[in-house]
Amino acid sequence: MVDASSFIQEAVVEIREAIGTENAIIALSGGVDSSVSAALAHRAIGDQLTPVYVDTGLMRKGETAQIQDTFGYMDSLRVVHAEDRFLAALEDVTDPESKRHAIGQQFIYEFEREAKTTAADYLVQGTIYPDRIESEGNIKSHHNVGGLPEVIDFDGIVEPVRELYKDEVRTVARELELESVVSERMPFPGPGLAIRVIGEVTAEKVAVARDACHIVEEETAEYDPWQAFAAVVGKATGVKGDNRVHGWIVSVRAVESRDGMTARAQELPWEVLQRIQSRITGENSSVARVVYDVTHKPPATIEYEWSLLYLVRTSTH
Repeated sequence: MVDASSFIQEAVVEIREAIGTENAIIALSGGVDSSVSAALAHRAIGDQLTPVYVDTGLMRKGETAQIQDTFGYMDSLRVVHAEDRFLAALEDVTDPESKRHAIGQQFIYEFEREAKTTAADYLVQGTIYPDRIESEGNIKSHHNVGGLPEVIDFDGIVEPVRELYKDEVRTVARELELESVVSERMPFPGPGLAIRVIGEVTAEKVAVARDACHIVEEETAEYDPWQAFAAVVGKATGVKGDNRVHGWIVSVRAVESRDGMTARAQELPWEVLQRIQSRITGENSSVARVVYDVTHKPPATIEYEWSLLYLVRTSTH
């Protein structure tokens, strides 16, 4: 396990030496990896760092407000509202890998525009050790281990938490005294809710997934899952009141894991599952059915649409 205090001191020195008096930029997603990397970099170089949060419209409930509240002390924080542009890029796209690429390309466009206005020389990334293993091993594409440097000509890439596992990053977050909403936050995929919607991504399906995910996180919090969420996986018939409906099927997933490399489906109490289904179907009239996913990883992945391809990791240039 990492010695968080020593790690922070060493990381701050490393970042300061790598970047010097130049400017740096980081894509801040709200997850613990990018949040810790941003906090470390800000501690090292202050307002030489520009954190950029891109609201893709595919984020968790209340994410943008949370980012502004948590990182508002960084005067250089930029919030980009790009919801409509991301949904337009995803129109008629159904293949999982194509979705990821569409989101990645749109994110590059948004981030490149911000990077140019900041004259940033360095890119700070929240890449952690499992990201590197899985990308290099062809398991899945990671938005933060390839792509950006090929488009934006940075002098260097700084990855403060590249040797840490997720639980170690959380330990560092606590030592940095980041809010628990950051340090204890469940993993969230880079493409956001788009990969928790099977098939074409629409504003309606994203809204269903967002609300359902919020309910699942609330109801499973006391059981401390590694990750718990909901996905919109299709449509089925149901009955609401006296009427037959053709509504959304929401699949609920909760897993236990140490690092996300393997995972076991969590055995939640029946009353919790019933409370989840009651809330999801009761609070959203368009949901007809809720199911619970009991598959471990392997054979399943944790999320429903992780990629089968991978992006080639780009070396510092």
